[in-house]
Amino acid sequence: MLQFSEEKMAKVREIIARYPEGKQKSALLPVLHLAQEVYGWLSSETMDYVASLLQIEPIEVYEVATFYSMYNLKPVGKYMFEVCQTGPCMISGSDDIIDYIKQRLGISVGETTPDGLFTLKTVECLGACGYAPMMQMGKHYKEHLTREKVDQIIEDCRKQSGQLN
Repeated sequence: MLQFSEEKMAKVREIIARYPEGKQKSALLPVLHLAQEVYGWLSSETMDYVASLLQIEPIEVYEVATFYSMYNLKPVGKYMFEVCQTGPCMISGSDDIIDYIKQRLGISVGETTPDGLFTLKTVECLGACGYAPMMQMGKHYKEHLTREKVDQIIEDCRKQSGQLN
């Protein structure tokens, strides 16, 4: 049975308190985000736990978690490459960058490398069209991507994790 620490439960109570009485469902997005921070991804058990905290039906949580690309419904790597695949990035070569990352890491979109380091995900517009092709890694944008820049990003991530290949 999942259970947040008392510190995280205090945060949940703080989030719920932002909304009018009886409107605790409005806290769903930030509580899901908190759950993903704690558990790394949103399993059905985690989503059921969030539903119980907010006193809503589990299906209401599943509907939201499956709609937004920011929620991970399976374990992801330490480094998640979220490559923009909308018009401006595609015109600037994001399809080629996605194919190169797939080839370089030996995974398909939605997969994680066997060592657990990298996950490749495609996303809709990240709002940085002038810097295309681009991807997001956590809180950071990687812009004007080329094969050489992708190689450097992968190498830097491996160095940070202590796994040089």
